[in-house]
Amino acid sequence: MHVLLVDDDYFVVTALEKKIDWASLQVDAVYTAHNVAQAREILKTRPVQILISDIEMPQGSGLELLAWIREEKYEVQTIFLTNYADFNYAQKAIELQSFEYFLKPIEFDKLMLIIQKAVARSKEQQKNEKAIQDGRFWQKNQAKIIEYFWRRLVVDSVSVPVKPSDVARSVQEQHLAYGMSDRIQPLLIQLFPYNGSMGKEEKNLFDFALLNVLYELIQSPCFSVETILEYRDCNWIVILKWHHPVEVPLLRELCSLFIERGRSYLKCDACCSIGFSAPLESIGQLLHRLLSIHGEMTPVRNETYLMEDYPPPAVPREYRPPDLTLLEDLLHRNDPVAFLGEVEKELRLRLGGRRVLNISELSLFRLDIVQLVYSFLKLKGIQAHKLYTGKTNDSLLMHSLSSIEDFEEYLKYLVHTALDYRDFAAQPKSVVEEIKQYIHAHYGEDLSRNDLAEIVYLHPDYLARVFKRETGVSLGSYVIQVRIQVAKGLLETTELSVYTIANRVGYANDSYFSKLFKQEVGLTPNEYKRVACLGAESGHPIP
Repeated sequence: MHVLLVDDDYFVVTALEKKIDWASLQVDAVYTAHNVAQAREILKTRPVQILISDIEMPQGSGLELLAWIREEKYEVQTIFLTNYADFNYAQKAIELQSFEYFLKPIEFDKLMLIIQKAVARSKEQQKNEKAIQDGRFWQKNQAKIIEYFWRRLVVDSVSVPVKPSDVARSVQEQHLAYGMSDRIQPLLIQLFPYNGSMGKEEKNLFDFALLNVLYELIQSPCFSVETILEYRDCNWIVILKWHHPVEVPLLRELCSLFIERGRSYLKCDACCSIGFSAPLESIGQLLHRLLSIHGEMTPVRNETYLMEDYPPPAVPREYRPPDLTLLEDLLHRNDPVAFLGEVEKELRLRLGGRRVLNISELSLFRLDIVQLVYSFLKLKGIQAHKLYTGKTNDSLLMHSLSSIEDFEEYLKYLVHTALDYRDFAAQPKSVVEEIKQYIHAHYGEDLSRNDLAEIVYLHPDYLARVFKRETGVSLGSYVIQVRIQVAKGLLETTELSVYTIANRVGYANDSYFSKLFKQEVGLTPNEYKRVACLGAESGHPIP
């Protein structure tokens, strides 16, 4: 086992050489370098299994060295040392498959344990390489090799079709038992499990249950399931190899059964798309066409689609906007039920018997509705871009083109939020009361008209007019009155300086505060404090 130490600090390298018990770690040779160039020369001429390197060095970083190692396909376990707990460094180190990321100053006993694990990993890697040469590793991990083969084909086919020659070469290089004439058929499964509550652990459990259901249901003597993999969030692909003539009705039946079981066992909606079937030699073109069509589809949930029925259109269908005049009228009549009913009717007309819409068309439809609602809110003095913020809006908007049901759910949220807030904004007393409460709770903060308008999602000018009409006092004057009232209390009951009190009630400039105070009270803060003290002594507080 050979180790390479790389650090521009001579004393760090020396300390690592002397203070680590290399013999106990079964390390036979320790090489040293003080920059990336020296390290590369050693790696080119010496068998190195473990690299311990600083990240920040004057003549090239440790991350650059590891990137070069990965490009050259050297099998080296890498431990990084650094003075900086920088997330970007750690993220890059993870991307480059480093073994460990260790912060200086070096704790040699802990570093010894990390090196020990790296030695064990390196030995395991050497053992695996030998197993590959003997053929045992391939037999043990055949399913993973097949999954990797198909994952690469699916990912590489998204942008351009994979060439038949590249498919044949991959089959040969990975010793797969495929013939180029084998008939392949993919099934695409889109799931809808998101509700904002599924974390990483829950996702792992969900995926485990999903695979169990799929492998249990998608089976027949007519075909074999080559692999099942998730190629995009909530989107899975099942690769089938037919041993008998293709039976599309059988696939429809199995997909329908999966959708039914998925709803009862996984508590999850789904839709299935039955892809084209073709010989393996044409798989690149098949997958590219299938993924292109599927990427442009917004389906209805719990339906099964036959991709042969949905050829990609040579020319996009001309978009026809909905009756925006009617929808605008329904908004102004405060009739969300009728508004959403018209939208649903429009969607059903566009869907027709195909039960699917083109994403581009649906995006334009969504844009029309959003602009209509935003314009409606603007007329009411409500700032829509402030109103529609937060996790709920972001999640619903992000998923709104995933299915027709998601689209409808987003529109319900959009319209009900608009009309509910319109009702709130139409009650000046409620708006003014909320602003008053906010001012009393945050008098020490910056309370500009714009800041306060954001609290209630209203245009600043609109809020100012409403506040003045309801209270008889301008918004700015009310803020001053609240602050001065608080300041008076502090002057009467504490020994705080005028400067400190000014800061507490939201004024960084105590001279400006004193000027405002005198305008409002008729006395300077210090005069008021003296009068308050005399009043307290005489038992006659300031009126």
